[in-house]
Amino acid sequence: MLEYRTQGFNGYAVKYSPFFDSRIAVASSQHYGLVGNGRLYILGLTPEGVVEEKSFDTQDSLYDLSWSESHENQVLVAAGDGSIKLFDVGLDQFPISSWKEHNREVFAVHWNLVAKDTFCSSSWDGTIKVWNPTRSQSLLTIPTHSCTYSVAFSPHSPSILTSVSSDSHLRIFDLRTPSSASNHLIHSIPIHAPQQTPPATASLPDLPPNRPHTSAFPPNEALTHDWNKYRSTVIATAGVDRLIRTFDIRNPDLGPLVVLPGHDYAIRRLAWSPHLSDTLLSASYDMTCRVWTDGSARADAAGVDGAVGMGMGAGNGRELGRMGRHTEFVCGVDWCMFGAEGWAASTGWDERVCIWDVREFMGV
Repeated sequence: MLEYRTQGFNGYAVKYSPFFDSRIAVASSQHYGLVGNGRLYILGLTPEGVVEEKSFDTQDSLYDLSWSESHENQVLVAAGDGSIKLFDVGLDQFPISSWKEHNREVFAVHWNLVAKDTFCSSSWDGTIKVWNPTRSQSLLTIPTHSCTYSVAFSPHSPSILTSVSSDSHLRIFDLRTPSSASNHLIHSIPIHAPQQTPPATASLPDLPPNRPHTSAFPPNEALTHDWNKYRSTVIATAGVDRLIRTFDIRNPDLGPLVVLPGHDYAIRRLAWSPHLSDTLLSASYDMTCRVWTDGSARADAAGVDGAVGMGMGAGNGRELGRMGRHTEFVCGVDWCMFGAEGWAASTGWDERVCIWDVREFMGV
């Protein structure tokens, strides 16, 4: 395991560069993000360890970041003063662009992975905004009427946008629909809804023919979500109730496909593996990062058509391992897309960035 100390700054988000396997960006804040400045770190992985390539200070806390998909040296950050800033690693000190339309803290930014000329942001002010980095004003504002902690474009479509909010709902927007049609909203899924039992299907060896029924949970703030990189309709969510849930948006009324309990405190970040369709990482306030399977690989291996849509494998989702080296809240985690599958980075309030091989912690 490699480590880097963000002295005086508490980590909130970490992202591997989509262009270089040895470059990582970290968004951090002084005084746990309650008051003080922010700092964006650009870190390099070298044979001598983790080194700081560059850092940029901001006047307010930083809560999230996203690498540009169109320029290898540019990074977006989300700030506590309601602003979004774009930095260029090749330049010094100041951002090359800055936008400020949100009225409260910006808690998430995400670059469109398909149409690489747009990105989105979400804020505690109850809005989502879509931007083009070459324009001074946002292209679109979508109200959610709820503190929106996480927003993301689908990695499979340039026009599908999703968010999770403090009202315990997963919202799905299609920007191709008329704006008058509920502000592009096509689905609003209550995350706390119970699992529904679908009609019986052919039994499988060691697999339940029906998904287990669970009772409804009370609504809780949803803090994070992520799209599966291989299954274009599957999304994972998590938040204050310490549960990870996966949903298939082809059947939003079916409830969660899988519910994964295990964390002791709120889950702050989720990340599906870029290598394995059934594997995801979580970062939690219980000071651990955990790796999970949703059980779908077993159903696929058994040759069941439509296994994901019917929730097959739900009873086989489980924790595979955990990394407990952090000593404070873990707020950010991300997978490396390059090289041997399994490398990840995490950051937290203990002023540390950890780079580790997930495989070393499997079964721990």
